[in-house]
Amino acid sequence: MAATSTPAALPEGIFSILDTDLYKLTMQCAVLKHYPDTNVTYHYTNRTPHLKLNRKAYDWLVVQIDKLANITLTDAEIEFLRDRCSYLSPTYLAYLQKFRFYPSSQVEISFEGESEEGDVGEVTLDVKGKWVETILYEIPLLVLVSEAYFRFVDTDWDYDGQFERAYGKAEVLLKNGAAFTEFGTRRRRSYHAQDLVMQGLIKAGEDFNGNPEYTGKFNSSSNVHFCHRHNLNPVGTVAHEWFMGIAAENNRYEDASEQGLFKWTDTFGPGVLGIALTDTFGTEEFLRAFAKPCPHPAAEGKPYASIFSGIRQDSGDPEVYVKRIREFYDNLGIQEKTVVFSDSLNTELVLKYKACAERNGLIPSFGIGTYLTNDFNHKKDGSKSTPLNIVIKLSSAQGNAAVKISDNIGKNTGDKATVEMVKERLGYTESGKVVDEGKRWG
Repeated sequence: MAATSTPAALPEGIFSILDTDLYKLTMQCAVLKHYPDTNVTYHYTNRTPHLKLNRKAYDWLVVQIDKLANITLTDAEIEFLRDRCSYLSPTYLAYLQKFRFYPSSQVEISFEGESEEGDVGEVTLDVKGKWVETILYEIPLLVLVSEAYFRFVDTDWDYDGQFERAYGKAEVLLKNGAAFTEFGTRRRRSYHAQDLVMQGLIKAGEDFNGNPEYTGKFNSSSNVHFCHRHNLNPVGTVAHEWFMGIAAENNRYEDASEQGLFKWTDTFGPGVLGIALTDTFGTEEFLRAFAKPCPHPAAEGKPYASIFSGIRQDSGDPEVYVKRIREFYDNLGIQEKTVVFSDSLNTELVLKYKACAERNGLIPSFGIGTYLTNDFNHKKDGSKSTPLNIVIKLSSAQGNAAVKISDNIGKNTGDKATVEMVKERLGYTESGKVVDEGKRWG
């Protein structure tokens, strides 16, 4: 087995609008329909503050962000979206075809060195503008920060064995009957690293296809560009941002999940893009909305939980979550539904949660990210080359603070006073253990 491309043959940074996760496009489509004039801000957070950029990394990052202004959607890319993503409306595709990044007016970035020479320091990164115009910044900005760090700060690594490592992980998953998708764009080491991973996963899927001892399935990727490149159907639905923006836009948290579910269904139709994300304001709050009947005429009065094909678990204890979801579905008389796990997975955890879901009568699927696209060791001593744990989250909408209240306390996001206010309004109570987000990957 061998990779088919070399780092030198590939450009650095971002060179395609589609080099992003599918759910950014689906959310942009929904925002265009329902919130075209809503103004928002986004804020960057480094949850691994001991891993910092140096001045060279920062300077490179600034140049790459400026280059985003040069990217446009190609004719081949728009045809791919029309062919593979039929749920994206013609109105939206026409909008996307004219879409441009304007980083000079939409992105604010600064660097504060911690030494007299400013060798390493804190990066401050914010985005502001209309929601529909700024929603696509999150993924490329995270990609560029990660790439900057591993180009100029942690440089004691190479690509040797990355194709084989991805192939080996896929082989284990396929042999154990796991259905999985590559989710690793936002914290990848580089474009080439993700491409090697994709090549390894695809090759393993082809090699073991039809083998009765390998009952798992490599589904695809959430990255639309790599799906275009490798002739795959992109996978994804919605992110926390959708519910965060809806709640903050008019400071209505009590029915934000219900509003989000209805407007999503109104945009795409009942059952389309039907994996629901449950933990924006705590899973219990979401389930109250998920049990309500959907007023969309085509839903025939069925509850959202019935018309959505399943749910995604992204925080908290997965085994506790599975039991709660099974109980929830049972109370509504609902049987087979999918549960997608996506919280810091590796092969061991995939097999553990797969067994748990199947014991409880749920169909498991897995979105595996950083473990695939940023799993490297230092050349000098073989120690772990630790990925950055970085996020860019919606921080306000229409001037109101936007927050996320995760099932894992360590992943709560946004203005602390607003977080506490929302917890009180929703009757949210903390549960489970606190995970140190600074040590999530070592």
